[in-house]
Amino acid sequence: MTTSQGELLPGTRRALLHRIAVAQAEGRAPSLVATVVRGGDTVWSGARSALDGYEPDENVQYRIGSITKTFTAVLVLRLRDEGLLDLGDQLEKHLPGTGAGEATVAELLAHTGGLAAESPAPWWERTPGSLRPELADVLGDQPHRHPIGRRFHYSNPGYTLLGALVEELRGASWEDVLSREVLQPLGLHRTSVHPREPHAAGWAVHPWADVMLPEPTEDLGRMAPAGQLWSTTSDLARFAVFLARGDDRVLSAESVREMRTPAAPAETGEVAAGSAYGLGMQLQHRDGRFLVGHAGSLPGFLAGLTISVEDDVAAVVLANCTSGPLVSATAADLVRIVAEAEPRIPEPWRPLPEVDRAVLELAGQWYWGTHAFALRLEAEGGVSLRPLADGSRRSRFRANGDGTWTGLDDYFAGESLRTVRRPDGQVDHLDLGSFVFTRQPYDQTAQVPGGVDAEGWRGFA
Repeated sequence: MTTSQGELLPGTRRALLHRIAVAQAEGRAPSLVATVVRGGDTVWSGARSALDGYEPDENVQYRIGSITKTFTAVLVLRLRDEGLLDLGDQLEKHLPGTGAGEATVAELLAHTGGLAAESPAPWWERTPGSLRPELADVLGDQPHRHPIGRRFHYSNPGYTLLGALVEELRGASWEDVLSREVLQPLGLHRTSVHPREPHAAGWAVHPWADVMLPEPTEDLGRMAPAGQLWSTTSDLARFAVFLARGDDRVLSAESVREMRTPAAPAETGEVAAGSAYGLGMQLQHRDGRFLVGHAGSLPGFLAGLTISVEDDVAAVVLANCTSGPLVSATAADLVRIVAEAEPRIPEPWRPLPEVDRAVLELAGQWYWGTHAFALRLEAEGGVSLRPLADGSRRSRFRANGDGTWTGLDDYFAGESLRTVRRPDGQVDHLDLGSFVFTRQPYDQTAQVPGGVDAEGWRGFA
């Protein structure tokens, strides 16, 4: 018996429901909602609630906290792709006078700008944003805690600066730019700066008694780009599909792939767990999978968005309590349940529609010194180069249209691959970032730097 890609088996659906039921019960959450996406489509949604028998659904808004940062990062990458800034630019170039302008845009995106984790007192998450009307109020007199670029240190004020950068270069408010450039094109109509009915109320659950206290819901003002948004599991599921695949109306697949690429290590205590940070995205190796996404929290709310691009599965979990359920771990478990119970069915193999015979000539085995590699043709004129003995230094390459290729990932990302030919037109070797790859180990007939001993290979008595 088989099922369509759009269905989940009954056993899988029950396992998903069991997981969120455990999370809600053990975490003592007033309510918890979740949605799972596979193959770009929502395949399951579930909810558990303890409030008057009311069970929310995938269209009820919850506050998503720092998942907001991923939205802000998308806006910054759009500015980069339009040529309005470079990620290597210092903030001062575009937003002068902040007192934190020596950090680059990339460092702010990756939380390596050395800035403080929080704004000066009073506690910004529980007080009105009107108390911090200017960037100087967000940064304080001593905005830095570490040397710029030296270590990862999660910074909410850093994303306030990025929001201000968006406003400066767009000439409009962060909220308006976000709505126009991201929310509307992606159809995220239930994602907003302020709550819209129906929405959950935020609660604090007493750590030692089963009683609750309502949490205040503040407008964060200047801090909004770091954590203001409200959303639903349905909207965040669509956002997850975008973060996995890209959408040329917002960001290309290549740019969202860049967001998912490690740009900074995690803080010391998390390194052993395989955590890292990209450009506005948290990255983690868990259960043998590479997971990307972001977590979020504000008083009264917890949020987790987790994606396994390789499995083509994503999960969103939202709860309306200050602490309790581990929503990011729950989201990761939902991804694992689907990926393991119903592994991704690969697309049928199909031959290439056409082939460049000059490129086909390059297919097969090559040697970097004595290391054996295999070069394979890929779609749209690309190639891949993989070692035969181990998994290191493997890369895919994009064709540039001039007989050269540029590395897309892993060790040779960004490096240039080209064919070097002899005067008679025969291939002599491949040049990859100055490394020479030959058809035979240290081929005597090829232009190997340093030359090859004239006596060739020999034994030793």
